Amino acid sequence: MGDFQLYADRAARRGADREPLILGIESSCDETCAAVIRGRELLSNAVISSAAEQAKYGGVVPELASRAHTDAVSAVVSGALAQAGVRGEQLSAVAVTYGAGLLGALLVGLSFAKAYAFALGLPLIAVDHIRGHMAAAYLADTSLEPPFVTLLASGGHTAVLYTKSYTEFEILGSTRDDAAGEAFDKVARILGLPYPGGPSVERLAREGRAVIPLPKMFAGGGYDFSYSGLKTAVLNYCHNREQRGESYSRADVAASFQSAACGVLVSRAVAAAREKGCDTVAAGGGVIANGYLRDLLAKRCGEAGLRLVLPEKKFCTDNAAMIAAEGLVQYRAGNFAPLTLNACAHIPLGRKGKQ
Repeated sequence: MGDFQLYADRAARRGADREPLILGIESSCDETCAAVIRGRELLSNAVISSAAEQAKYGGVVPELASRAHTDAVSAVVSGALAQAGVRGEQLSAVAVTYGAGLLGALLVGLSFAKAYAFALGLPLIAVDHIRGHMAAAYLADTSLEPPFVTLLASGGHTAVLYTKSYTEFEILGSTRDDAAGEAFDKVARILGLPYPGGPSVERLAREGRAVIPLPKMFAGGGYDFSYSGLKTAVLNYCHNREQRGESYSRADVAASFQSAACGVLVSRAVAAAREKGCDTVAAGGGVIANGYLRDLLAKRCGEAGLRLVLPEKKFCTDNAAMIAAEGLVQYRAGNFAPLTLNACAHIPLGRKGKQ
């Protein structure tokens, strides 16, 4: 308890007369990121990516990602501070992704953050990567306040959430198997598209039409998802035609898959907002960068009279601005982490959103 009280006292002193100044650090996969926010105002956002190198291997190689983070983390933090025009001594706290993600990659960012916080006597804030995706909405609309419905769609999670408060949410529905982003990546491989799969499917889909009948997912009640059947249907469609020597349009396959995959996300989010009596739908996660999905969300929310809060595309994929945003939430809640904090490769999307 002594360490936590010390952090709380330092935080109170640093933030007594101004909005908290939070440094966010993110290194869960193949991008090394740092950002600085003052309250909900984004002051800087720096990224050094190893995605081009990873693409040579058709996906992220954990060892290469860890080495890239080691080379980049100091420079990216210095760059973020310089962009923001602040010194480390002026910060209120350091927020860092401690999970989920590639363990070696996480350890690089976390180790740097702990050393940096210790050296400057700053509070350390542990951020769940997925909660970071959810918190990106607070930077997209600085007036956003709970309660509202959140559509989460990423490579590892797909869910409809009722955001009750800044620190607590209720899972209304989630995927029973593959996540939406995972399904996009698998369909990209079926179609022979390059890494990263999601953007490749979206680009190809623009050239096609959604004319291939594909299965709907859980057409009945509830808010759960299942993408394994949809993925298998795409695989069977392509393989059956190839085995019979029949030609088919890869662009039509991509467009049909995208339509089915995104349509169910939108319908469940809108239905959940109506059931909960919310007037706002927010969204987060890498899949939310998909242009077709964003347009469909805007259309359906508009038809339903719902306010839609969408982060910019660059804040849907991995970034440190969202980590700083969630860091601000935890800072105001007084949730600080000890310097013994360890990285965690897997963090379940719990029924309660409290850390």
